[in-house]
Amino acid sequence: MSKRPDAIGFFWEDHAKVKAPPKEVVHCVPPERTWERPDYLPGLEAARTYCFNLFSDYELGQAALAGEKLIWDIECYPNYLLIGFKSIISGKIVYFEYCEAAGLFIDYAKLQWVLDNFCHIDFNGRHYDVPIASCLMAGFTTEQLWEVTVRIIVMQEQPWMVLRNLKVKSLEINHIDLKEVPPTEGSLKKYAGRLHCRRMQDLPIKAGTYLSYDQITIVRYYWVNDLDNTELLYNFLKPNIELREKLMQKYNSDLRSRSDAQIAEDILGEEMAKILGKRPFRPKLVVGTKYKFNPPAYLKYQSPTMQYVLDMVRNCDFTLGEDYKIAAPAQFEGFQVQIAGSKYSMGIGGLHSCESKVCHVTDEHNILVDRDVASFYPRIILNLRLFPKHLGEAFLRVYNKIVNDRLVAKNNAGAIKKKHGKQLPKELKISYDDFMMVSDSLKVVINGSFGKLGSSYSILFSPDLLIAVTIGGQLSLLMLIERLEMMSIPVVSANTDGIVIKCPRAAQETMEAIIAQWEKDTNFETEATYYSGLYSRDINNYIAVKTDGEVKVKGVYSERGSNGNTVLSKNPTNLICADAVGLFLSKQIPIEETIRNCTNIKRFVSIRHVNGGAVKDGEYLGSMIRTYYSNDELGNIIYASSGKKVPRSDGAKPCMILPDEFPEDIKYEWYIEEAEKMLSQIGYK
Repeated sequence: MSKRPDAIGFFWEDHAKVKAPPKEVVHCVPPERTWERPDYLPGLEAARTYCFNLFSDYELGQAALAGEKLIWDIECYPNYLLIGFKSIISGKIVYFEYCEAAGLFIDYAKLQWVLDNFCHIDFNGRHYDVPIASCLMAGFTTEQLWEVTVRIIVMQEQPWMVLRNLKVKSLEINHIDLKEVPPTEGSLKKYAGRLHCRRMQDLPIKAGTYLSYDQITIVRYYWVNDLDNTELLYNFLKPNIELREKLMQKYNSDLRSRSDAQIAEDILGEEMAKILGKRPFRPKLVVGTKYKFNPPAYLKYQSPTMQYVLDMVRNCDFTLGEDYKIAAPAQFEGFQVQIAGSKYSMGIGGLHSCESKVCHVTDEHNILVDRDVASFYPRIILNLRLFPKHLGEAFLRVYNKIVNDRLVAKNNAGAIKKKHGKQLPKELKISYDDFMMVSDSLKVVINGSFGKLGSSYSILFSPDLLIAVTIGGQLSLLMLIERLEMMSIPVVSANTDGIVIKCPRAAQETMEAIIAQWEKDTNFETEATYYSGLYSRDINNYIAVKTDGEVKVKGVYSERGSNGNTVLSKNPTNLICADAVGLFLSKQIPIEETIRNCTNIKRFVSIRHVNGGAVKDGEYLGSMIRTYYSNDELGNIIYASSGKKVPRSDGAKPCMILPDEFPEDIKYEWYIEEAEKMLSQIGYK
């Protein structure tokens, strides 16, 4: 019998457990809202000294002849309206102001000429700037324009309905609205911050204020920053716009302001209309409708576990909910598929393995290879000849042609590159770029169409097709995983359209034979990427080092968001830390060396959204804030609404304007410690 350490002879002492003292409750007091006072004048001196680079009338005429595009934006208050334009070529500006009290009036003839003679670029202009400009040109006063603003922005009325009720005809202008082009939803300020704009700023004077002359000066300075940030976003999205312009040549429809999914619906709808003789309609489905998954004939498993999984999925009811979305059945909740040493979860969104805090490396015994299925979802649709029931096989005829046209263009580009190498003569470079432009533009249609299968507002709405594609894809990958594991070839990760295999070197030929047979059975093709190491916090957050030294990152370690694989879908957060970890894993460069040698402030900043706005030392920062960790900064940032501390803001210094010189007060130790934590999170020993 073991003896208790507190035993005294045959007895022992028992002491009552001492409870930890309760945490002190901090009562927070919201800061005084000085930024909402009518005499608030933020940044007045900077606004007064700012020098606008203005168009002369002659220069404006020459810009129109040259076909220059203009960024435009409108600011509206009860006694003031500003509408203005900036050339993306020269940076020159022309603007118009309306404020009776200040003696500012619109030159309507000149404004109409500008609207008629340029291509105009904005953010959310279809829903605000165009209807406000339409009312302005109809003779509305500033107070009437403010009332329209309230109806659109505050009361969320549809702009077209507002104009119809006011008996105002919408302006017809050559126009590109950037709002729908990114693959994710966001505000201009959010996108600008993610693109590291120079100045981040909320509306400086509370909406609805009757502006003084000084406040007009401040609003004008804020307005020109919005123009700069819209231009920044346009330049980033320019390749996307060019793809849309390429599609316009082929399909004769203005697609410049459309999202990928909207483009797919527009083009598929128009092409099917040519076959059907009429525009396809949206199906009217009943809430509560139940759907079954019908397994394709090739889905066959060898193990009792996977045979049970297939039967379970086949018998599940996939129900159309009140929101017209298909949710995973109750049987999926908490259910994990166990194959050998790995677990996998299934859902409408895709297959996910369940690893965490683990690393795998290529060594003398094993290799790591990532096998992704090429064009996974489109291939499922075409291989199984799946189509929305209400559209019939006309959908497949159109979809198949678009996929084949894309493959032809992609193969033509590949043939040029293969025959002539990277250094192409000018005429071949033009041909190569043209083929790639066609390929990339049609890829927009192919990938965008899948996003509409689950949208009840779309002509492509088809819950049963959505289920067939997503569930069929997961079960197909699980079939490959089962075959590999039965031959003692471990799969260490799986996600949506691919798997990572840790293959014993002696079993490489067996692995390739298994994959080749699976490709033959399913009619899929896979692409291989070899890793020297895979370091995972979990399936959605990892760092993979390819054998050529290139680093692939996802989730918190990436500056790109998973939605569209773009920086526009994720706030940058201490990017230097992930940089340092990636260089350490791929090139063995010490973390401290990378961090201390970096002189790019953009890699050190963090951007976050603060509900209700943030305040530091009494200064209002706005709802989107940018900070870096400083040796000289005391205190923390607080919520304007409650006075509570914004998380991880101790020692965080506001950086709403990027400095021209790299700051001398960077707290390197904080970033080094954060990078070391990342190493621990990904299982690095």
